[in-house]
Amino acid sequence: MDERTRYFRRLKRLRGSARRWSVLGGGLTAAAAVLVPYSGIGAVDAIWAGAAGSSVALAWWRWSDHRALAALPAPPAPDPALAGQRLAAAIERFPAGRSVLNEVRRQKDRYALRGSAITRGWDRLDRASATLVSLAGRLTGPGEAAVLEAAVAEQWLRDLGQRVASVERAIPLTPADKKAVIEQSHASLAEQFTTGVDAYERLVAAAAGYVAEDGHPVTEGTHPAFNGLVDATDRLRGLAEGLAELKRPSATTS
Repeated sequence: MDERTRYFRRLKRLRGSARRWSVLGGGLTAAAAVLVPYSGIGAVDAIWAGAAGSSVALAWWRWSDHRALAALPAPPAPDPALAGQRLAAAIERFPAGRSVLNEVRRQKDRYALRGSAITRGWDRLDRASATLVSLAGRLTGPGEAAVLEAAVAEQWLRDLGQRVASVERAIPLTPADKKAVIEQSHASLAEQFTTGVDAYERLVAAAAGYVAEDGHPVTEGTHPAFNGLVDATDRLRGLAEGLAELKRPSATTS
């Protein structure tokens, strides 16, 4: 909660409290004013008068606090960008929220490239990036350095892709005598982006090969875990047959 919201909430709470105590004090004062002359001054009348005076005093203090707080300038409104960052950080604490935000960002970037010549290359980059994310948990040892290099390369490719799209949108606005230069620069950037995406895909393919080879057993044949599974199955089968042989004679005798 930002300071401005906290300020107005406290101001509203003080105003409501002052109103409640004003109503209660007024009611008790009226009751005391009627009951004291009617039945004389007694112990009960003293209670009515004390409650009325306390309520009026509390109402006065509440109204004083409200006026003092209202005299202070309200804190400035928070920066909308900062508020959005706080909301995004709160959502990203949960895995499902993180996935939703990543998809929203991806669709936002994809929408900014609509109609561009590199749209297909951008989609290839998205698929390769998603594949590498699924492989990242198994890329240990030398593979961890490759993941870091891939993250840097992906950031560079996305920045390059947005740059290509921006230049492409500016081509129709360029004067005729300078349009050829802009088109040549755009073609060079687009080619560089496509080449970078090809290299990124080759890196992802190499990462998949590393994960596949890392899962193979060190020795020839099947994986030790598979051999252990077969041995455990044979032992359980042998125990089941032994128990059956022990129980059959007793079952026949009975």
